[in-house]
Amino acid sequence: MSVPSNVRRFEALLYASLMLDALSVAVQDRTPNAEMTEQMIMMATMLAGGMILLLVYFVWLAARWRKNWPRWVLAAALVLSVISLGQIIGEKGLELDSVIEIVSCVLTAMGLYFSFSGDAQGWFNA
Repeated sequence: MSVPSNVRRFEALLYASLMLDALSVAVQDRTPNAEMTEQMIMMATMLAGGMILLLVYFVWLAARWRKNWPRWVLAAALVLSVISLGQIIGEKGLELDSVIEIVSCVLTAMGLYFSFSGDAQGWFNA
């Protein structure tokens, strides 16, 4: 059975979004200050990298292994990302990493839309 086109779009858009997330982590300000030590910055960066790898795995599970639950985890992660992004923009304003995150959220939303519509319906196992 061939992969439906909407599932391929979902997979491509989510992988593109996660690549942008990795780029956003790379361009974040890592200057130590009174609130963030070098060790804390390193741990936050490592945690972000691990989270990106976990989300790549979830996309793979959904698109290739036809699992339904990872799509819902990805949708919940999108909601949390949008809330977090709103708080960051409220505190710091628009910076390069937040603009990249906005584009990433849009790509994720588009990908998830494709995973729940069209020929993707019925592809995912419960």
